Amino acid sequence: MALEMRPDCERCGADLPAEAPGAFICSFECTYCATCAEESDDLCPNCGGELTDRPTRAKRHHDSAPPSKVRRYKG
Repeated sequence: MALEMRPDCERCGADLPAEAPGAFICSFECTYCATCAEESDDLCPNCGGELTDRPTRAKRHHDSAPPSKVRRYKG
């Protein structure tokens, strides 16, 4: 099963394209931008788990394993 590759930071709403670096995730795939991850001391504000660099997904794989389009920011 592939990562969901959520499209935005759950805290500030910043765009986080699947093919670009700069996203951080916890084991539940909660997703944050680098700034928000740093501000939370690399701990997920939702579950308290460690935030780590999310791998990128090359655009050539988007057809067979599309990134999520569901935005999580509630701002």
